Amino acid sequence: MSTAEGITCENLDQMETIFERTHILHETPTSYCPGCGHSVVHRLIMEVVEELDILGDTIGVAPVGCSVFAYNFMNVDMQQAAHGRATAVATGIKRVLPNKIVFTYQGDGDLAAIGTAETIHTINRGENIVIIFINNGIYGMTGGQMAPTTLEGDVTSTTPDGRDIFRQGHPIKISEMIAILDGAYYVTRQAVNSAKTVRKCKKALKQAFQNQLDGKGGTNYVEIVSNCPSGWKMTPIASNEKINQEILDYYPLGDLKLPPKEA
Repeated sequence: MSTAEGITCENLDQMETIFERTHILHETPTSYCPGCGHSVVHRLIMEVVEELDILGDTIGVAPVGCSVFAYNFMNVDMQQAAHGRATAVATGIKRVLPNKIVFTYQGDGDLAAIGTAETIHTINRGENIVIIFINNGIYGMTGGQMAPTTLEGDVTSTTPDGRDIFRQGHPIKISEMIAILDGAYYVTRQAVNSAKTVRKCKKALKQAFQNQLDGKGGTNYVEIVSNCPSGWKMTPIASNEKINQEILDYYPLGDLKLPPKEA
C-alpha cells in the first residue's frame, strides 16, 4: 500500500531517521503566538543540552516577559527571577553550585531595560554562565510597547507614530556594549528566521555552553534576533522577511568577541 509517492509501508521502516524531536522538551502545547521564534530557540537549547549530556547538571533562570514560560517547555531545573534580575540570580546559583551549568533566558525588555545594570555588572565580573538574549524589538508580553531595541520608525503601542530618535533615543546595541567588557568571554549575535540562521544559532549556543562546561573564564553571551508577529502586527512570514530586510542592517549577525586562542 502506497503512503506517498515512491514510499511504501514496507520500506518506510527501513528509512534512516535524520531528525527527531529532542526528548528533553516537555510535550506541552505551545503558548507562544504562531510563528514566534521563542519555540525554535527552546528546541535549540534543549538539543545542545542533550548533545552535551548535561541534562542533570543544567539550571535555567527565566525572569518576567515571554521568557517566563520557558519552564513549561524545557525539561531542566528552572528558577524564576524578578524582572531584570536573572543574571543576578544566576550568579548566586553558579557560586553556590559551581559545578552546575547555568544559563539565563531573557528578552529585550528585561535584559536591555530594567536589567541593564545586572547584566553589565554580571559580565564585568566575568561570571561563568551563559546569557541568552532574545531581541525581538518589542515588549511582546505586556501589550507591544517600545523596547530599548525597537528600530527607528517602528510603530508600537507607545510609539503610534513610530520611534522618534529625538524623543525616544537610539535603539541600544547592547551586545556591542557588552563585548568591550573584560569579563566577556564570548559574545555573538545570531538569528532564527531561516534554516541557515537556525543552524548557525545552534552552533553558537553549543559553543557558549561548551565554554562554561570546560570551565573557561568569563561570561558567554548569545543574542538571538527573533520575530514577534503579534507585536509587529505581521504574519510570521512577513515578520521573518522584516528581519532580513531591516533589522539585520542595524543588528548585524556574527561574533563580536571570540575566546582568546590557546597557545
